Amino acid sequence: GTVLHLHGFFPAGWKPADKWGAIVFFFGGGWRGGTPSQFYPFCRALALRGMVAFSAEYRVKSRDGVSPAECVADAKSAVRWIRAHAAELGVDPGRIAAGGGSAGGHIAACAGVIPGLEDPADRYRDVSSRPDALVLFNPVLDTEAFLGLKKVLGDTARKISPMAHVRPGLPPAILFHGTADTTVPFAQAKAFAKAVKEAGNRIVFVPAPGGRHGFFNYGRDKNKYFPMCVKKMEAFLKDLGFFKVQ
Repeated sequence: GTVLHLHGFFPAGWKPADKWGAIVFFFGGGWRGGTPSQFYPFCRALALRGMVAFSAEYRVKSRDGVSPAECVADAKSAVRWIRAHAAELGVDPGRIAAGGGSAGGHIAACAGVIPGLEDPADRYRDVSSRPDALVLFNPVLDTEAFLGLKKVLGDTARKISPMAHVRPGLPPAILFHGTADTTVPFAQAKAFAKAVKEAGNRIVFVPAPGGRHGFFNYGRDKNKYFPMCVKKMEAFLKDLGFFKVQ
């Protein structure tokens, strides 16, 4: 198999015996490329606030020749690995969030919303791969409607579509999306937020006025949106009790 690393950021005074809230982020790059450093600024912010934050590697098409379904399996394996090693990582196994941007937001959402799609080679199959909360930045949520993916993926497009799996009992989520996104339509995020809410789940929908695809990134548009994203993400996680050390 492929060895994948988690890039970890730990709060001051962290020790393995603690039980901190945790989050794992997945980078964007169209399931083809990308790098974990994209989410270092978010990880640093959360470690400062009092969380263990990871930015995960996962297999992508350009490096590993995989399809989006394998990317989803890797996201689930990352959540599961953190939960399985919670005692050494100083993490509370009941407070592990998943987040990401674009394709990374898609695979984080899949981990939270879609059962199955597991890596058959994962050695921790008895441990849940479901995140306890979701932090999503302009994610692809409807793979059946996205840029001709259905032509490429056939039936798999529906299997890996969060929109097709909305139901009651989903993890609480915060969803950020730029109103001027021409890559992943803003309307897709709006429709997902509405469906999730109507199914009785908790979702905070944050439109970024004038935001284009990738608006949330550190340094983008002279940091017009980044501080707002951090603030709202932290308020959401605080509300769920993620900053308390047990």
